[in-house]
Amino acid sequence: MLLLLASCHGSRNVGTGKGPRGAVQTGLGSYYASKFNGRATASGSIYRPGGMTAAHNTLPFGTLIRVTNTRNGRSVEVTVTDRGPHTKGYIVDVSHRAAVQLDIIQAGVVPVEVAVVRAAPGNR
Repeated sequence: MLLLLASCHGSRNVGTGKGPRGAVQTGLGSYYASKFNGRATASGSIYRPGGMTAAHNTLPFGTLIRVTNTRNGRSVEVTVTDRGPHTKGYIVDVSHRAAVQLDIIQAGVVPVEVAVVRAAPGNR
């Protein structure tokens, strides 16, 4: 079991995805393309580039996470409203506004750390 956990791409918490406060993952982060503006997310909410939202594959919708660009130390807090990213090694896609604050627009993809700040309502 330990070998299996150790092989997970940089993840320091593989758990159940329920998002206990302080749970941390590391991997790659990117941001939503402009073509997704106005489209429904997996949670049913509408993606807006000016919002502070993110896509994560396992954390419950409504979980507040802190995403840190490990290249420059910039962090933002965003709410999980969608599923994804769907590329191996990627752990989060953030809204355009969050990407600007993280300074990842030019690079497109950066190494990130994702930490749970607050579990989704009903998952505490």
